[in-house]
Amino acid sequence: MRLGILDTLGLAATLVFAIPIAFVGVRLLLQEQFFLGGFLLLTAGLMVYLQRVATTPEDIPIKIAEKLTGGLVKPPEEDEAEATDTDEGEGLLSRLR
Repeated sequence: MRLGILDTLGLAATLVFAIPIAFVGVRLLLQEQFFLGGFLLLTAGLMVYLQRVATTPEDIPIKIAEKLTGGLVKPPEEDEAEATDTDEGEGLLSRLR
């Protein structure tokens, strides 16, 4: 699954908060405080998971636009692109045609 620039920045911001919580959770687990340590690890995991899955009101127009453009514009076939790259005997002008 590819992430766009904004998705990557959002994930990085979430990880800034989730990683310290996870470290504290692991430390508490090592000190045999299982309930609080497990709760903090679960919280850190849910922070990252929900950031990727949850839909916010700002995401709705973006999702609608992606569905509309996905139906109108189809990505080029990967097989065709690989086939033109592997033809070594042809010149540059014939590759452009």
